[in-house]
Amino acid sequence: MQTFGKRGEAMAEIELRQKGYKILERNYRHGKSEIDLIATGEGLMVFIEVKTRSSSSFGYPEDFVSKNQQQAIIRAANHYVEESGWKGDIRFDIVAIVVKQTTMQIEHLKDAFY
Repeated sequence: MQTFGKRGEAMAEIELRQKGYKILERNYRHGKSEIDLIATGEGLMVFIEVKTRSSSSFGYPEDFVSKNQQQAIIRAANHYVEESGWKGDIRFDIVAIVVKQTTMQIEHLKDAFY
């Protein structure tokens, strides 16, 4: 199932690049936390969680980002900001992807949590 998620991350990256974001990191790790994508765009540093599902029958992909996962992403993001010396504003986004056999739906949810 991991390759399905990696494909989703690659699709999210393409989508973000097309929107003018510059990807700085993929799968950034700090301790036990991981951030799928870190990018700059719209004058911000953006920390992006990518959720890919094969169906929305059990809920939308973005519904699967738990409070604990959000907290872990925020901790890792704070570390990254400190490490990189970034002085601007930051934002936390989710890219939700539903891949069916012949279609794909990508939704970029800005300011999804904090």
